[in-house]
Amino acid sequence: MARETVLLLALTCLFTGLAAADWNILNPKWRFDATQDPWKNYCESWRINVELNNIREFEAAPQECVDHIKKYMTSSQYTADSDRAIEEVKLYLSRCCSLKGDGKDAWILDVDDTLISTIPYFKKHGFGGEKLNSSSLESWMKESKAPALDHTFKLFHEIKDKGIKIFLVSSRKETLRSPTVDNLIKVGYHGWASLILRGLDDEYMHVEQYKSLARKKLVDQ
Repeated sequence: MARETVLLLALTCLFTGLAAADWNILNPKWRFDATQDPWKNYCESWRINVELNNIREFEAAPQECVDHIKKYMTSSQYTADSDRAIEEVKLYLSRCCSLKGDGKDAWILDVDDTLISTIPYFKKHGFGGEKLNSSSLESWMKESKAPALDHTFKLFHEIKDKGIKIFLVSSRKETLRSPTVDNLIKVGYHGWASLILRGLDDEYMHVEQYKSLARKKLVDQ
């Protein structure tokens, strides 16, 4: 499976930021008055740098930015950014790879905020303004109520229809396998090759390290 067609659609590619001279997605009139909201530019810059992975391992978003994050995550701009990212992924796939059709073509996808959305949970928990409570989040995950993300739902089925094997790699614990599978099937995902979750040996490993090792194992098969 070690081939250039083993691809990853990561969370960061879904939240691509757009930049221009004085443009701000939280200011629909394309004007900025610092006397009205001196935090607006700072918060937009903070959000972009989190998405670019320049800001890492923070426990909570700055309280001054919670309202900005909420507005973005529930806005049409969030949807537009996600749709644009998916279009770029499709364009890349059409140019980068020659599918062999030998059963070794594969695609790797994340689960949370790639296939299904955690926004309903964070709506009730401060949009990142609260320190993450893992037990609370896992309890919500066990309810299997996360909605599908439309943009990747369509991409998932387009990939599958091409005969490409889909592997799911998630930082969720192995104990959440049953509700995760139930949730994915409930919202219309099916036919993936395998779902890789964190076992006991991976529990204290940093998320990025865990996912990197999981992807490497798939590529080396």
